[in-house]
Amino acid sequence: MSGTLVLDSEALSKLTRRHRDMTVWLDVARTLDLLVVTSAATLVEARDPKVPQAAFDHAISLVKVRPVTEDVARAASKLLAAEGLHGHKYAIDAMLASTAHLEHGDVTIVTSDTDDLRRLCHRRIAVELI
Repeated sequence: MSGTLVLDSEALSKLTRRHRDMTVWLDVARTLDLLVVTSAATLVEARDPKVPQAAFDHAISLVKVRPVTEDVARAASKLLAAEGLHGHKYAIDAMLASTAHLEHGDVTIVTSDTDDLRRLCHRRIAVELI
């Protein structure tokens, strides 16, 4: 099976804390041979100064970090416009959705905010609650 598991900031935060929910998601991803990715913008949103840098760095080493290129930013801007959403509030979610759209095969985003990401993602992308 080919596919991708995309982590939002809450999923990445839980990964840095080795939360059980994320352990299960990562086990499933390994079992199904899924690529685990996030957006570079999500790294900034997920950074909690209370979490040791080593724990954060370890979590990041478990995922492929996709860059926020001009193409990703433009696509994110179009997603926001299509939904009538302002970038000030939804920029990171839009960049994550745009990143997810570039992945091939089955794509699942794990998030704490399913409503916003479902609005921003094409129907082919599954959005699951973390």
